[in-house]
Amino acid sequence: MRRYGRTLAAAVLAAAVVAGTAGWASGDTQRAVTGPPPGSAAWRADTSLGRTLPDPATAPPGRVAAFFDGLTQRQKDSLVRRHPLVVGNLDGAPVTLRYAANARAIRAEHSPRYERLAAPGRHILAFDPRGRGQVAEVYGDLATARRVSVVVPGADIDAASFDRTKNPYGTPAGMAAALREATNDRTAVVAWTGYTTPVGVGLDAATGDLAEAGARRLVRFTRGLAAVGAHRPVLFCHSYGSVVCGLAAHEVNASDIVVYGSPGMRAADVAGLRTDARVWAAKDASDWISKVPNVEFAGLGHGADPAGPGFGARRVPASLARGHTGYFAPGTDSLRAFAAIAEGTLR
Repeated sequence: MRRYGRTLAAAVLAAAVVAGTAGWASGDTQRAVTGPPPGSAAWRADTSLGRTLPDPATAPPGRVAAFFDGLTQRQKDSLVRRHPLVVGNLDGAPVTLRYAANARAIRAEHSPRYERLAAPGRHILAFDPRGRGQVAEVYGDLATARRVSVVVPGADIDAASFDRTKNPYGTPAGMAAALREATNDRTAVVAWTGYTTPVGVGLDAATGDLAEAGARRLVRFTRGLAAVGAHRPVLFCHSYGSVVCGLAAHEVNASDIVVYGSPGMRAADVAGLRTDARVWAAKDASDWISKVPNVEFAGLGHGADPAGPGFGARRVPASLARGHTGYFAPGTDSLRAFAAIAEGTLR
């Protein structure tokens, strides 16, 4: 009975925190963007090549890669012109083709919201304007890099805030750029905002619905990387993004999963993640996430603290990091450790 009482009390505390009584911001309920990219119906109906095009909703990335391997460059370019949003988001399609398709799709939006993404030289690997917008950008060369990392962000990140200049180390673009620089450009890093993130820290952030949708998209995305020959990735998962990574852990085939500022991974311990990846966790003393109760009760909360001693993750030093978004700040011990993990030199 005492154990039940403690669990119930913790759940009530979590609800109170989410409701804002502990100083959290309220959140707006979001509907996850899922399914194939815009334009998929026109793609499926396209018979210009005299063959059926792979269904964006069902074709495995490996089959997509094999399909494009059988096309001439002229045929590939034709598909980019006719179906930029599909090609640009089609996991398994050639990386350079996706860059070209997304550049075209972003320009076609004619929106100030995406002006920065349209700048020359940016390698946009995914772009979906639905909802608040989703985007993934590559820093480095996926084709030649010996090590690949993927940054998975938490709440309040979308196509507009993906690379904001305010608080840059709280954005996937800022984290990816900092990580690549810390490895002396020896790695490729993907800043991935490929799921609908919570807005604020309300019920969406306290439940797993958006994370479950995000996990499915992350699994397909990483399979797409494998299909084009990229190395087994290291996942860097911030805040609510660590919930996404926890739910995807058993399918993403990552070499390492690094979580920082995590509210939990929807697992009681590393064994519960069902992965052979090495699992790392960082939490600095000033991170407000420490005030979040590590419970999971009736769908509320995300479970055990990955940085806690009982979880079984390898601890990443973070004594020089500050706050919830300071883990990638230059000069921090956490960034140095992240770079070593990304390069495979920290064991």
